[in-house]
Amino acid sequence: MALTVSHRCQSISPSPTLAIDARAKEMRSRGVDVIGFGVGEPDFPTPQYILDAAKEALDKGMTRYTPASGTYELRKAICDKLERDNDLYYKPQDIVVSSGAKHSLYNVFQAIIDPGDEVLIPTPCWVSYPEMVRMAGGVPVFIPTDESTNFIPHKRDIASRVTRRTKAMIITSPSNPNGSVWPREKLQFVADLAVSHPFYVVSDEIYEKLIYDGEKHFSIANIGETIKNQTFVVNGMSKAYAMTGWRIGYVAGPLQEIKAMASFQSHATSNANSIAQYAAMKALQNEDQSCIQAMVDEFQARRDAMVERINQIPGLSCRKPQGAFYIMLNIKQILGKSYHGRVIETSKTFAELLLAEQHVAVVPGSAFEAEGFCRLSYAVAKDLCMEGLNRIEQFVTELTDTPW
Repeated sequence: MALTVSHRCQSISPSPTLAIDARAKEMRSRGVDVIGFGVGEPDFPTPQYILDAAKEALDKGMTRYTPASGTYELRKAICDKLERDNDLYYKPQDIVVSSGAKHSLYNVFQAIIDPGDEVLIPTPCWVSYPEMVRMAGGVPVFIPTDESTNFIPHKRDIASRVTRRTKAMIITSPSNPNGSVWPREKLQFVADLAVSHPFYVVSDEIYEKLIYDGEKHFSIANIGETIKNQTFVVNGMSKAYAMTGWRIGYVAGPLQEIKAMASFQSHATSNANSIAQYAAMKALQNEDQSCIQAMVDEFQARRDAMVERINQIPGLSCRKPQGAFYIMLNIKQILGKSYHGRVIETSKTFAELLLAEQHVAVVPGSAFEAEGFCRLSYAVAKDLCMEGLNRIEQFVTELTDTPW
């Protein structure tokens, strides 16, 4: 037998966001002044009380294995959080704690997808959704959206893609990469559709706390008991608590499927980090959640400044996102122009040239199934955001029409 990498792994593309971040870091290591709008990672420190909790866990000797699905105490704290914030009622046995929300999503797809099953994914979408579906043997089915609908799909476009092979639909609200927040009436439509056909809903709510302008986050699982029993609510500690490196995510869902996920994880990774689990429990239990609001206020200020600045640059535009910390930069008007002789044919070309010439890292929209756009993260200090946009404007002013 030939010694080769499996066909499954050969077909999986590396994460474009992590690749761009790695390239930016490599340039910085060589002394290049790079401004990175690439990776979605809060630039705030983890709150001190969470750090203290981790030290307490070490002092208490909490360095052993925990149950594969997470400590009872953390799962109970997650249940309390879901009741308090989302009016959702779960028991600890309905929860699986994993090594980040990404890991939770991976477990969901492994638990529910058989080869050939279809998963509906509105676009622009997070880069890992389609790859995770493929890794489970499933088929991603994209539902296109555009700026005119705030990147929320039309009901007819959702319904027309449901087939007998549809196993699930992914909803991300607030959204990575476009910051849109799904309105309740659109969630109601998806819930009714999912119940009538039926199919699961995977509700990625990792950005629920990062929301602006009085918008409200609403979980589709809250619509009714039937859709709740078909929904996986995925969340974690990375974004709201600036705990990206701690790798704690969780999923709440129907008991039979949650048990399957716990069994799968018990063989794949066992438990998430025991010390981080204790710190996460303390984070959720803390009555003072002002650390989150401080981040939200700063992110909103950055968002407002960036949106205003972008829309002043000829050839570029963007909508004001309602949540998360991403802007979808519309570059369609400059596609086909040339930069010192090189034609900008795609968002990938734009991103490559921008990084090489102006040392600004952005993620091409093609990574999110959104050609003609680039994603900018404003999880970057405000002065760097403004300097990065100044460099982007300089880049755009050097573009010329391409003689055909």
